[in-house]
Amino acid sequence: MAPSISIIMPSYNCKEYISFSIESVRAQTYTNWELLIVDDHSTDGTVELLKEWEKVDKRIRVFYRTVNGGAAIARNIALEHACGKYIAFLDSDDRWKKEKLEVQLAYMKANNYAFTFTAYECIDQAGSRLKKYIRVPKEVDYQTMLKNTIVGCLTVLIDRDQVGDFQMPNIRTRQDLATWLMILKRGFRAFGLDEILAEYRVGNESISKNKWKAAKNNWHVYRHIEQLNFLQSSWYFSHYAYNAIRKRL
Repeated sequence: MAPSISIIMPSYNCKEYISFSIESVRAQTYTNWELLIVDDHSTDGTVELLKEWEKVDKRIRVFYRTVNGGAAIARNIALEHACGKYIAFLDSDDRWKKEKLEVQLAYMKANNYAFTFTAYECIDQAGSRLKKYIRVPKEVDYQTMLKNTIVGCLTVLIDRDQVGDFQMPNIRTRQDLATWLMILKRGFRAFGLDEILAEYRVGNESISKNKWKAAKNNWHVYRHIEQLNFLQSSWYFSHYAYNAIRKRL
């Protein structure tokens, strides 16, 4: 039987964390999935670890790149090989709750939604919960997404039969945001399930540095991917900054 859900996971020098991410997929109460891992030329032992995982579970398929190209290229390779009707995303240092796929898929099917996302919580580098939760609205359209980048990549589930095939823009960062905007521009809306079904690992960088990087990357998407003029970009950026601050409170 063909898998119903294809899970996209890029990997790069993540030996310390990736097994926890893989285990969270294998622990899912919904079992008709395939996990497509594209290793982006890791040099820390991740490749050897992934070769062992391929032996453990036949639902895990790994593709090994010989040059480093970034997460967008890795995800697009996985998308090209995906067999599932539904597409999910999980980075190699994040985790899912065991009921994530089952609950979210039932939510989508009950409402015939094409694009959904969920709430999630933050964990530290050691995997401990930080008691920080990202709640989500009921729905988001293109204009709303420009103002509030609330959709967490690790929570997304997309019905390809409705949305159609897609690829991520080849940019080093915020390719996920650019992808959601591309889909929403097709006339779809993203529907939020405000249930915590995933765990996002917060990096070691300072909060202020992370904010600055995110701000620059969002500005790049506005100006160079969405090709908004300066005034439009400034308008949406001001709303983005306000919502980003609210999200961190």
